[in-house]
Amino acid sequence: MAALKPEGALRLLGETALAIVRDKGPEGHPDFTLRQLSILLTIYLERPPHTVRALAARHGVTKPVVTRALDALGAIDLVTRRRDEADKRNVVVQRTVKGALFVEQLGDLVVEKAREFA
Repeated sequence: MAALKPEGALRLLGETALAIVRDKGPEGHPDFTLRQLSILLTIYLERPPHTVRALAARHGVTKPVVTRALDALGAIDLVTRRRDEADKRNVVVQRTVKGALFVEQLGDLVVEKAREFA
């Protein structure tokens, strides 16, 4: 695939976002905030374990901000949380089967939209 120029990259982002919002995303999920999507992708694309503390540091926000995003993602079963047995102060964020399927379908959607620009 040829390298995208800035305008093409933005159009790809916009068309992908529109498809997520219009179609309610893969599996019919509601649309996400950018923060929720960024946290979800961090959980699924970066090596675990993931803690609320580490996600907050990675995204440059407070733990309550991450907790609110995780509440929304957990409500639709894309992630789960549990206390770290080794350190009860930490909350470990875990992937779910439904979340893994969603992220895979989201990747397919991005590829489909990118092909439209090729």
